[in-house]
Amino acid sequence: MSTTTLPTRTLPTSGLELTELGFGAAVIGNLYRETSDEDARGAVDAAWEAGIRYFDTAPHYGLGLSERRLGAALAGRPRDEFVLSSKVGRLLVPNEEPTEQDTEGFAVPGDVRRELDYSRDGVLRSIEATLQRTGLDRIDVVYVHDPDEHWRQAADEALPALAELRDQGVVGSIGAGMNQSAMLARFLRETAADVVMLAGRYTLLEQDSLDDVFPAAEESGGSVVAVGVFNSGLLSRDRPAPGAKFDYADAPPELLRRAHAIADVCERRGTTLPAVAVAFPLAHPRVVNVTLGMRTADQVQRNAGLVTQTVPPAVWEELRAEGLLREDAPVPTA
Repeated sequence: MSTTTLPTRTLPTSGLELTELGFGAAVIGNLYRETSDEDARGAVDAAWEAGIRYFDTAPHYGLGLSERRLGAALAGRPRDEFVLSSKVGRLLVPNEEPTEQDTEGFAVPGDVRRELDYSRDGVLRSIEATLQRTGLDRIDVVYVHDPDEHWRQAADEALPALAELRDQGVVGSIGAGMNQSAMLARFLRETAADVVMLAGRYTLLEQDSLDDVFPAAEESGGSVVAVGVFNSGLLSRDRPAPGAKFDYADAPPELLRRAHAIADVCERRGTTLPAVAVAFPLAHPRVVNVTLGMRTADQVQRNAGLVTQTVPPAVWEELRAEGLLREDAPVPTA
């Protein structure tokens, strides 16, 4: 039984309700380093106790490990009480030349490999495999995963296949997830996508998606799930740590200076950089959720605390006055 209730927002097309904070399961797929089964299970259990009811995973995360761990931890939970999203576009197939460790950032054996496939058949096979790995009866939200170099096949085959499944009631909402905003705007305008997962492109440090994704979402009635709001860790602490990353690489000096300047404002106004980084995207009316990676129960508790903090209005006023936030970026009103 949950001891906490988090606010929810609704995906208009499907009626699915997402808690404002989501559980990003890439890290329990051993992203960058190993996580024990116990810690992974403890993180999911803590998320449930904290009131989190939106969980996101993908075959890519740990070559299926994330999906298996997440499914096992959610088994036995009331299925109608949580929303699960996963992704298509990378099939997992036997690796003819197995490697001791995965080559794409996950601390898992490379006994299978990823095969990019945005075809109709690939979508159907991927969904079936995800259902088998999670052991769950359905996937509520399906994103086409990182189709950067595969727009045509993703738009002409993957999205129509997902739209059929949505029309049949097999899945609830469909869309795409990427680290760029321009193509996500195209998905919203030119395909049946009703939700997009925007990674790292709507944060305290970067708001250009106000010029493409958000207008497209408003025109189409679509929604945005914001991820990567800490910009690979640069905004995850009260002060950027030495060697802080931005987009998975060392943060450029200009962005480090900007992050410190924002942290100065937060400190003066009695709040923290991570709390403001989480609150900012949630102020946009098209954002239905912020999903954060959570490896352990302690990280869950920290993140749940961030989303419930009230940021003083003076923070937003000062950030705008100092040119650290776009004038047209929505901010919390209370």
